Amino acid sequence: MISADNLVKTFIRNEKKNKKVEFNAVDGISLSVNKGEIVGILGPNGAGKTTLLRMLASLMKPTSGKVYISLDEEITDPVELRRHIGYHSGNTKLYGRLSARELLTMFGTIYGLSDEVIAERIDKIKELLNMESFIDNRIEKLSTGQTQRAAIARCLIHDPEIYIFDEPTLGLDIISSAAITKFMKGEKDRGRTVIYSTHYMEEAEYLCDRIIMINKGRIICNLTPDELKKETGTDNMRDAFNVIVEREDLDNEEQE
Repeated sequence: MISADNLVKTFIRNEKKNKKVEFNAVDGISLSVNKGEIVGILGPNGAGKTTLLRMLASLMKPTSGKVYISLDEEITDPVELRRHIGYHSGNTKLYGRLSARELLTMFGTIYGLSDEVIAERIDKIKELLNMESFIDNRIEKLSTGQTQRAAIARCLIHDPEIYIFDEPTLGLDIISSAAITKFMKGEKDRGRTVIYSTHYMEEAEYLCDRIIMINKGRIICNLTPDELKKETGTDNMRDAFNVIVEREDLDNEEQE
């Protein structure tokens, strides 16, 4: 469904004495995610997860490499890619003076949907994300969890084939988190593709068909949760994650 070939993203950082140093936040990542699959992107802080997701969503241009979607034909044009993707980030800012319904209506109009289709989609989305109690409240009056659900709802209005979520349940209460994980499970059952990053290991184990771990901009693991636990000799995702990262850091130290 969606693939990346040898993605690289190079940034320049300032160090002491105004010295500028190039570094690769993403350093040659290739991956494919299939239709009807939930894939978790895991890694320590600064591993390159958000940069990778932004490139997959065609919101950030890679320094080299390409992203493409395989439907009836291969799609590589960034504008056309975005028509098939719903992207959510915790940094997304919403229009506080609009209600959640007005926000969804506005984005439906941007995507060229008719009034009838927008109304139908809003009715479905508010049920999917349990938004009935606040769909007509202004966003600036919503709780953190409600605002997060409104932000995710914005990504659903055009009914994309692919969802790319950057830590969608971070800091949420149990009810909001459950609504979002239930939604992702439901979309998988509809044949949709879900790629998302998380720091919650138990959530990843519950949701994901496959785990891709990255560290220092590179893929260090691409396995199912069961394969990952077996490979690391652990019985839970948190311990497996620590084993993989520590092993990778030790290998890097030995190479240096």
